[in-house]
Amino acid sequence: MALLVSLSESGSTEEKNMNSPVAKESAARLTSLDVYRGLTMLFMASEIIRIPEVTATFTDSRFWQFVTDQLSHKQWVGCSAWDLIQPSFTFMVGVALPFSYASRKAKGQSFGKMLLHVIYRSLALTFLGVFLRSDSRTQTYFTFEDVLSQIGLGYTFLFLLCRVRPKTQLIAALLILVGYWAAFALYPAPGPGFDYQSVGVPPDWPHHQTGFAAHWDKNTNFAAAFDQWFLNLFPREKPFVFNGGGYLTLSFIPSLATMIFGLLSGGLLRSQRPGVRKVQILLVCGLLGLVLGALLHALGICPIVKRIWTPSWTIFSTGWTCLFLAAFYWVIDLKGYKRWAFPALVVGMNSITMYCLVHLMDRFIAHSLKIHLGQRVFEVFGQTYEPILQGTAVLLTLWLICFWMYKRKIFLRI
Repeated sequence: MALLVSLSESGSTEEKNMNSPVAKESAARLTSLDVYRGLTMLFMASEIIRIPEVTATFTDSRFWQFVTDQLSHKQWVGCSAWDLIQPSFTFMVGVALPFSYASRKAKGQSFGKMLLHVIYRSLALTFLGVFLRSDSRTQTYFTFEDVLSQIGLGYTFLFLLCRVRPKTQLIAALLILVGYWAAFALYPAPGPGFDYQSVGVPPDWPHHQTGFAAHWDKNTNFAAAFDQWFLNLFPREKPFVFNGGGYLTLSFIPSLATMIFGLLSGGLLRSQRPGVRKVQILLVCGLLGLVLGALLHALGICPIVKRIWTPSWTIFSTGWTCLFLAAFYWVIDLKGYKRWAFPALVVGMNSITMYCLVHLMDRFIAHSLKIHLGQRVFEVFGQTYEPILQGTAVLLTLWLICFWMYKRKIFLRI
């Protein structure tokens, strides 16, 4: 990450003349970032295709079991392709911020006006996540582990860091990770005879952590204890005791470090360094992130757990996102290969719309398609493959909505 700092230092835009041609070009929207966002959103939306539900029936196929594993969250320790969705969104928020800030500053917006908009956006994202998590509930379900809520909780802090030097940004990210690690490490781990069932975890759960890693076990850690106090401050159907997936409100703190690493990457991409050099630095930082995160895990210092966003996970997943960003930037912005990415661009330009549609409209669209096309229309290849055909039809419908909005230049932004 120090490499990102050295390059983004040279391209820091705070003192540059925002009316210069180079600055204007730097403030332009990154097509590669929209494509990366769109592909990530389409990957997330593919959950409605329910591929794991189908592939899980092929118990004798190693290939399909691998596919099932990659399209599902790890139960605790480790990383799958599916686990990289949220880090990608979080990282991209940081990458986009230098471009957004430069654009608003070039238009003459004051810091105060920008700060008010950032606070509004933080609150809107936070409570949009709460709203979506409350779907099908009898009352508002106050929980803050949704990706939108996690981004919203940290976004104002990210904006304030946008105005400081890259070295300060890096120091802030490292302090966040070290401090968050210390909070978990100092919190007492479960002792012998602890009643794991009281926090929703079977005693014989095969993913229990032992030794020092037990400080990051499911629902018995520092941040889980915080939620048992914090979430019960809100009106609830019944008292909060545990999250079934082990997800935590305070994960927004290390998620903020992920956004800061994205902020450094965005500063790098806005710098006046040659494009190839930018790609090289992103690749090096990506590989270093993978190695360092894996070492922290292997040495027993901190396990890689996406569900509670451990510091080692923050570093490891940032390694992947740097590699992804480097690849998309090289292919699309440097080489100019854009036509293949149009379907993703359509979604990337309206990512909030797609996110909400997937959570609110998928069942309605699936039901409507069966009403008008026939109840058995998706069983043409048998009931085994019905989820895939139905989900694909729903996903295509959602994409067409985004395409209609794209053609009419309707972009939902917060």
